[in-house]
Amino acid sequence: MADRPATGKAALVAELERALPPGTVIHEEEALRPYECDGLPAYRQLPLLAVLPADVEQVQQVVQICRRHGVPVVARGAATGLSGGALPLADGVLLGLSRLNRILEIDPLARTARVQPGVRNLAISEAAAPYGLYYAPDPSSQIACTIGGNVAENSGGVHCLKYGLTVNNLLELKVITAEGELLTIGSAALDSPGYDLLSLITGSEGMLGIVVEALVRLLPRPARAQVVLAAFDDVEKAADAVGAIIAAGIIPAGLEMMDGPAIAAAEDFVHAGYPRDAAAILLCEIDGTNEEVSEHVMRVNALLHEMGATEVRTARDEQERLRFWQGRKAAFPAVGRISPDYYCMDGTVPRRRLGEVLKGIARLSQEYGLPVANVFHAGDGNLHPLILFDSNVPGELQRAEDFGAEILELSVRVGGTITGEHGVGHEKIHQMCVQFSAAELEQFRAVKSAFDPQALLNPGKAIPQPRRCAEYRTIGERRAQRKA
Repeated sequence: MADRPATGKAALVAELERALPPGTVIHEEEALRPYECDGLPAYRQLPLLAVLPADVEQVQQVVQICRRHGVPVVARGAATGLSGGALPLADGVLLGLSRLNRILEIDPLARTARVQPGVRNLAISEAAAPYGLYYAPDPSSQIACTIGGNVAENSGGVHCLKYGLTVNNLLELKVITAEGELLTIGSAALDSPGYDLLSLITGSEGMLGIVVEALVRLLPRPARAQVVLAAFDDVEKAADAVGAIIAAGIIPAGLEMMDGPAIAAAEDFVHAGYPRDAAAILLCEIDGTNEEVSEHVMRVNALLHEMGATEVRTARDEQERLRFWQGRKAAFPAVGRISPDYYCMDGTVPRRRLGEVLKGIARLSQEYGLPVANVFHAGDGNLHPLILFDSNVPGELQRAEDFGAEILELSVRVGGTITGEHGVGHEKIHQMCVQFSAAELEQFRAVKSAFDPQALLNPGKAIPQPRRCAEYRTIGERRAQRKA
């Protein structure tokens, strides 16, 4: 989009500064630099200006003023997102919600927490710990990511297999509409009447409304949790073991997989005690009562040996259990230590196709000449291949992006989806044309229009326009044509 005229910007800044406290509006170029991207820095754009409101009323004022000026608004939390979902617009306002960071209430009897969108994911569990409670969704970035962003992307984490994604742990949201109206969606009860708007808003990437408060479920901490680590000499054997565990009727709290390059990087970084010679490892956590944990750990041990594990270890104590998970959760920064850049993908495939897809990723790695470290939520088939590249080498960034697009297109071909928890944002908008038909995309556009008829909330993200899809050819098709 073209830059707005200076007079338009000046008028907008003047009205915002009259309505908001000093220090809320940021419009100098250098001061805007920290807001030019989210956790996918390959895409950068300075916003027209940034606004940092401190309460709900100020958020409403910002949205109402922007609506009068016809200026788009992009909401942003901690900017840990990995799909360019919080990428600013050159003619738009970047609405930062980091100052809305209070835990408003912990109700141990109802097992709920009422929080503002800028509250960090991990802070909820820390606040609930004295009551023996915790918040289950635990993205790897939970030390930094915020609840508002978790709602926008429907984030998961290593324990989503048993306890669900963000949408499964929400009861109520307070949302600012495109008109600046404050709505309450859902309720503190177990269910609420009418359409399930709570699920519609969750994962909508800030395109339907701006979350300013959330009521989340808290769970009692299990009496016991134990992690089983299994090493395999073949990645496909490890993938097959995932299906075997689920087929046996065991639902682990978490079931994660890492391949050889990811194991080595994590072990060098945090010294988690992983076997360096393994082609892949599985981390399977069982939680519950003492009796069921003991029974399921024995059954999982036996199953893993049957599926060809070369080594099976059970965490000896809580410290070792946490260390096993620390290695998995630190996999992304660990890979960052061994490569100038990496591109984190996010696709989801049926569990029975895991081995096939991993083989396909290995083939693509050779064809593109770029190494890959695979880290993923194996229990629900959510892949996070980390493509290693160097953006200082001409053409490598483009190769990495094309490689990533082929992984997503492969995921769709085997019956999966282009995202599990990172969202579509700016990054995967072309692959929406691969996964969905023109009629389906038109329905998405209709929903967007019903909530935001002027298209002012995070426009240009997630839902491609018809012309873009008509012109798009898959990466695979383009590569095949080049070879021919």
